[in-house]
Amino acid sequence: MSSPIHRRGKGFTAIAASTVLALTGCGAHIDTAGSATTTTVNRCGEPVEYTVPQRAVVYEGGSADKLFALGLADRVHGYVLPPANPPVSESPWAADYERVEFLSDDLLNRELVVDARADFVVAGWNSGFSDTRGITPEILDTLGIQSFMHAESCFNYPGHPERHTPFEGLFVDLERLGQIFGVSDRASTVIEQYRQRVDAVRAQAPTGTPTKVFLYDSGTDKPFTAARQVPPNDIIRFAGGVNIFGEVDARWSGVSWEAVVAAAPEVIIILSYRDAPAQSKIDFLKSHPATAALPAVVNNKFFVLDYNEAISSPRNIDGLEKFAAYLREFRSGR
Repeated sequence: MSSPIHRRGKGFTAIAASTVLALTGCGAHIDTAGSATTTTVNRCGEPVEYTVPQRAVVYEGGSADKLFALGLADRVHGYVLPPANPPVSESPWAADYERVEFLSDDLLNRELVVDARADFVVAGWNSGFSDTRGITPEILDTLGIQSFMHAESCFNYPGHPERHTPFEGLFVDLERLGQIFGVSDRASTVIEQYRQRVDAVRAQAPTGTPTKVFLYDSGTDKPFTAARQVPPNDIIRFAGGVNIFGEVDARWSGVSWEAVVAAAPEVIIILSYRDAPAQSKIDFLKSHPATAALPAVVNNKFFVLDYNEAISSPRNIDGLEKFAAYLREFRSGR
């Protein structure tokens, strides 16, 4: 287990770099022979000194996929995957999941991390890390366990808020993880590839009045939806739509059926969970008195977005490309 993380003063500083990096194929190989490499990277606005992790534990598919996209499967000990997550066999990195240990299908907790002898934990704030469950970066610091939080989740992190648009948060995470693991060149290449894919979608986005889009996550008494600070908002706007709750300065938020009806969405994105299939949500919207007459429902304009395409993950780019293709077809058929 690595030594405890040391706080630094304000600012962003990279320290020693004795790491020798060789990239072959899609993997990243790190040679840390000699003196230990450390680097200082922001963790939700707080500069933290890291040593190169050897035994990472990751929470949910988004965390795992970020490390796998950087070729770091050999540095991941195991993953925690609650029931909402789709099967790992559906991941572009299914082979990497096979190489690491499945630790739990429960929520992230301190005992699990300690038992796994983790030296690095990746999760989001209030999505993995939690005050109420007693697993926070500060608590892990006292245990000598390094931690990393998704930038997308940091805007309401107590004491160290940090704001990024959701897709920029993804790119920031890949850049910072690249620094921590000594694979910055690999990270730069991956980020550039993702940016090019996003730019290609934006270049093809329909012009004119944006299509009104509502994302339905869950909820019957009142709906739970995507607001401004989560990836679906960028997916919708980059594709050429407008999120009817994109002005709400939050991540995932409860709203009212009255507000949904007033907005009259033309397309509804259904967020698909493994334990809450999309079809059951569609059936509910078709039968609910408040939503049955919505334009999207009447015209059967539903798009299913995979859970791991909606949380902060490299798969956000896949979700964007798929939804953009759907929206272009929708617009052409008007």
